[in-house]
Amino acid sequence: MRKYLLTGVGIAGMACIAACNQGQSKADQQQATPDILAANIDSTVNPGQDYFDYVNGGWIKRNPIPAEYSSWGIANLVQEELYKRLRLINEQAVEKPGDDISRKIAAFWKSGMDSVGINAAGIKPIEADLKAIDAVTNTQQLVTLAAQQNIFTGAMCSPYIAQDAKNSEAMALQFYQGGLGLPNRDYYFNTDERTTKIRQAYPGHIAKMLQFTGMDSTAAKAAAASVVQLETILAKSSRKLADLRDPEANYHKMAVTQLNKIAGNIDWAAFIKQQGINSHADTIIVGQPEFYTALSNAIKSQPLDAWKNYLKWHLINSTASSLSDNIASTDFAFYGTLLKGQEKQKPRWKRVLDAEEGAMGEALGQLFVKEFFNATAKKRYETLVEDIRGALKTRIENLTWMSDSTKQKALYKLSKITKKVGYPDKWKDFSAMAIKEQSYAENARAAQQWWHNYQVSKLGKPVDRTEWDMTPQTYNAYYNPSNNEIVLPAGIFTVPGKRDEELDDALVYGYAGASTIGHEITHGFDDEGRQFDADGNLKNWWTKEDEAKFNQRAAVMVKQFNSYQVVDTLHINGKATLGENIADLGGILLGWDAFQKTAQFKKNEPISGYSPAQRYFMGYSLGWLSHTKKEELARRVLTDVHSPAKFRVNGPFSDVDAFYKVYNLKEGNGMWRADSARVRIW
Repeated sequence: MRKYLLTGVGIAGMACIAACNQGQSKADQQQATPDILAANIDSTVNPGQDYFDYVNGGWIKRNPIPAEYSSWGIANLVQEELYKRLRLINEQAVEKPGDDISRKIAAFWKSGMDSVGINAAGIKPIEADLKAIDAVTNTQQLVTLAAQQNIFTGAMCSPYIAQDAKNSEAMALQFYQGGLGLPNRDYYFNTDERTTKIRQAYPGHIAKMLQFTGMDSTAAKAAAASVVQLETILAKSSRKLADLRDPEANYHKMAVTQLNKIAGNIDWAAFIKQQGINSHADTIIVGQPEFYTALSNAIKSQPLDAWKNYLKWHLINSTASSLSDNIASTDFAFYGTLLKGQEKQKPRWKRVLDAEEGAMGEALGQLFVKEFFNATAKKRYETLVEDIRGALKTRIENLTWMSDSTKQKALYKLSKITKKVGYPDKWKDFSAMAIKEQSYAENARAAQQWWHNYQVSKLGKPVDRTEWDMTPQTYNAYYNPSNNEIVLPAGIFTVPGKRDEELDDALVYGYAGASTIGHEITHGFDDEGRQFDADGNLKNWWTKEDEAKFNQRAAVMVKQFNSYQVVDTLHINGKATLGENIADLGGILLGWDAFQKTAQFKKNEPISGYSPAQRYFMGYSLGWLSHTKKEELARRVLTDVHSPAKFRVNGPFSDVDAFYKVYNLKEGNGMWRADSARVRIW
C-alpha cells in the first residue's frame, strides 16, 4: 500500500475538482493560488544532503504536531477538510432524516455523541458478556464462548475469509496468528529501553482496565499477571513481521480434521460453527500452524481462570472506545500516549466519525463522489495509469538481467492488471446493518456483526472481483495480488486546498503517478507480489536463474534500508519493508519515465523558479509530507512494513540516476551512493 493505514484518514476529492478558468496557461493557473511545492521548501537545507528536509522542512517547522496526534502531515490536512464535511452530513441527517442510509447515519451519530448516556451506562453494555465469562466452568465452555466473542474482540486467534492464494476463483476460511494485546510479538521480547518500558507498563494497564469490570485492585493485579503470561506464550510461537511476508511459507491448506491433529485441545469444527459458518468450511488455510499448536497447548496447560481473565481483558480492550469516558481515557493513556506519543484524545465528534468510517464508510462515499470527483478527474488518472503501465512495459522489455521466457510472463501479467479508479461501480448494500436508536456500543457491535456476516456469506460463492476494500474517500491505495488489480480511491489524488485543474503535470506525475500508481503497479512485481501469476494465483512463473538474480538485487535494497537508524537504537527492518521499498523505487522510476513524455517536461518552463524535473521529485515528496513523534516512530519500526516517511523519499532517491543529474549530486553528499551500491531491479 502507498500510505500508512491511518484510522479514518481519507478524502473524496473535496471541492478541489472545480472547473478551471478558461484561457489560462498552466503556469498562470499555478500562480493563481500559492504554489504548495515552493511554499514547503526549507532553503537552509542542501537537497543533496537530505532531500526530505529540504523539500518539506519549511512546512514541518511551521506546523508542530497537535497534542491529539502522534504524527502530522498531508494525510491529516486532507482529513481535517473531510471531518468538516462528514460532520455536516451527519448533522443534516439528524435534522432531516431521509432514506434508510440517512437514518442509519443519524442513529450512529446521535448514539456516539450522547456522552451523557454513554457515561451513565459505564460498563453496562458489556455486563452480559462479562457474566457469560464468569459462568464458564470448563475448557469446552471456554472455547465455545471464545469463538463467539472472537467475532468482536479478536481474542485467541484471527480467522478471516479471503481468496485462496493458490485458487483466486475461490473464497476460503483462513486462520492467522493473533490474540495479543500488544502490537506484535516483538513487544514481549525486545530489550531496547523504549519497548521494555512499554512491556513493563502493560500489566498495570490491564489491571486498571480489569478493575472497571468489578475486580478489586489486588485481584486485578493478579489477573493481569496471568494474562501477560498467557499472551507471552502465544507471542513466543508467533512469527516475526518479516517472516509474515513470505506467502508460500504462510500458506498451509488442510482439512479441519488435520488442524484438530496439530491443535487438538480445541474442537475446530465447533469453533467454526460458533462463528456462524455452517457450510463450505471443511477445508481451511492456516497461516502459522505452530501458533495453533501453542494455542491448543495453552488451553490445556494454563489455568481456566487465566483464560477467563484473558477474555475479560480482550473484551474491554476491544470495546473501550464505545464505553464511558473514564474507560476510554484509561485505554488511551496506554495505547495513545505511551505507545504513540499522543498527548490527548481527539474530540468526541472526530472519534465518532472515525468509527462511522469503519462501520459504513462506503455509504458515505456514495455521497462524496457525486459532488467531489467528477468525470474529468477520473479520466485524468485513468490515463495516467496507462502511461505508467506503458513505462513498466518498456522497462521490462529492456531488462538485461531477465530471460525472455520470464519477460513474456511478466509482460502478460502487467497487461492483465485491472485498474479501479475513484469509486466502485457497484455499492455495498447496508440495509441489513442494524444501526438504530440504541446505545453507541450496541451500534458498534451491530456494525461488526454485519461485516462478519457479510464476509461469511462469501463462502461458496463466486469471487466478486468488482468489490473494493477501501472507501472512495480514503487517502490510501492498494494492490491486490489475488485479483491482480490496483485500487485507487478518489481521496488518494487530493492535494489539500487545490483544485485538480490547478496541479501541473510534474506535481501530478510525482504525487499520483509515482508515489501511488507506479508504487501499486510495482507491488505486482515486488518480492511478494511477483510470486503471484496474472490470474492472481500463488504460482512460481520465474526461472530459477531469474529468481536468483531478482533476490540478489533485492538483497542490495535490504542492506541499504537496514543501515538507516530511525529513533534511539532502532533501525529499519530491511527485509520486512522490502516490498514497500521496492514499490517506492519502482514508482519513482515509472513516474519519471512517463513524465518525460509530457509537454511540460519537453517545454522545460519553470514554475515558481523550479524546473519541471525538480517539480517532479518535489511532487513525489509532497506525498510523504509529515513528521512523527518518537514513540510512534518506534512503534512503526516494529510493526509496519512501510519505512518512515523521510526514508521513503531519501532512500529510493539515492538509487535514482535521474535524481543525481537533476540535483547534481556528488560524492560526499549525504544522499550519494556509489553506482555499484544503487538498487537496480525494475
